[in-house]
Amino acid sequence: MRALLVTSVGITCAAALTLPLAAPALSAPPPHSASALPPESPGAGPPSVRAAELPAAESAGSTQSLPLEPLAAPSDRSMGPATAGQGLERRTARPFSLVGVVWDDAEAELHGTVQVRTRATGSASWSDWQDVETHNAEHAADLGSDERSSGAVRGATAPLWVGDSDGVEVRVRPEPADPQDRSEAAPLPEGLRLELVDPGPDPAPEPAEEAAPEPARAAPVGRTATAAAFALNPSPPTTTPAVVPEVLTAEAEAASAVNAELAPLGASVIPALTKAETEEAANVAPGAKPYIGPRPGIITRKGWGADEKLRERQFAYTKTVKAAFVHHSATGNNYTCKQAPSVLRSIYRYHVKSSGWRDFGYNFAVDKCGNIYEGRAGGVTKAVLGAHTLGFNTNTMGIAVLGSYSSTNPPAAAVTAVSKLTAWKLGLFGANPKGKVTLTSGGSNKYKAGTKVKMNVISGHRDGFATECPGARLYKKLGTARTSSAKLQGR
Repeated sequence: MRALLVTSVGITCAAALTLPLAAPALSAPPPHSASALPPESPGAGPPSVRAAELPAAESAGSTQSLPLEPLAAPSDRSMGPATAGQGLERRTARPFSLVGVVWDDAEAELHGTVQVRTRATGSASWSDWQDVETHNAEHAADLGSDERSSGAVRGATAPLWVGDSDGVEVRVRPEPADPQDRSEAAPLPEGLRLELVDPGPDPAPEPAEEAAPEPARAAPVGRTATAAAFALNPSPPTTTPAVVPEVLTAEAEAASAVNAELAPLGASVIPALTKAETEEAANVAPGAKPYIGPRPGIITRKGWGADEKLRERQFAYTKTVKAAFVHHSATGNNYTCKQAPSVLRSIYRYHVKSSGWRDFGYNFAVDKCGNIYEGRAGGVTKAVLGAHTLGFNTNTMGIAVLGSYSSTNPPAAAVTAVSKLTAWKLGLFGANPKGKVTLTSGGSNKYKAGTKVKMNVISGHRDGFATECPGARLYKKLGTARTSSAKLQGR
């Protein structure tokens, strides 16, 4: 893809960043690799195609893209429109862990329901039908932006984490065109495809000699697949083993170099700092009141195993960070904290390869154990332009709490992590977590382009777009997050 030309600028406390230069449109990503696999019988018998007969997946992850087919009309017309919709009967696939449905026109809406069921890898056990969130258009680059107008962007449902699976069935049912007449169906978008995403293996742990400074404070809450690499070795060896330095690709080096002032090149974690250390790092004058929270430990893109060759090579920035939008990923809650890096790699691949975005959409992610992850590349202290809140990506940041929180309460550790992250990051730009800010809409289904909107500095996605995100239960916790974040800043 053609590079976006931007100027990378470091920041100090409350300093403004310069605007990026105008950029050429992105080119479309390479076509998907479709897998034409024979369907299985409705029974729960053994797979009709063995794994050895399927094409090998890429070691860094892969995406199988399967065109949907017409389904037979339901015999009971009372259940819905006469047109049955599209889908795929049960079939075997290469192993995957996340699913979603995409279509050709990013501006088209899917008026209907999407349901999937999957088979656990190596077993004959099929899951129950699971709903996939269809209204996902609000998670996207702003209208008129280079990322949005690249020609690569597709319509897409939210991704759903299903765990290690090798069988799938999907059905897309249209809504009635007229609620009073259920015999007519609303048209489905053109080019519906099922995306099956394999996140690839977790990154190898770093050698003990490369552990982050002060590991007891640097290690994030909970133990993820990468967190073990940050823990202090209680019994260090008497001899130092030979360590072969890792050779980073140019893309991986660039993604790490933008955080060079915070952690060594190629580090898997940015260590936590005390409030005093954070103020010193931000060049705060002695005796001044910086109103900045202590820097939390942050797992880098290297730490969660991001394949830097997937994303657009250059980084895009805005002027500043005036507000934070909190989201839920809507990927479901059936993941462990050890699996969180795999969930992130899957969402990243789905955002780039399936949805056609330049990179992971959110600036940060938080898992249910309170671990904080670097999201879109460009530097955790910088005003990186994301694709998280349609109409309000400029001068804001997006934080996705992994999971679905419409009817499930978010874990306290996740809410605490949001407080810690916002206290630090908003403090770098002089923003008060308990304050209000006026933002200009770039266009959404709630505010037309150019509308000036007064919002909370820590807002939920639904504040800028008519959506359920971040889920009613998480949205109710934002008041707690604002209070805690401001307290961490010393307000």
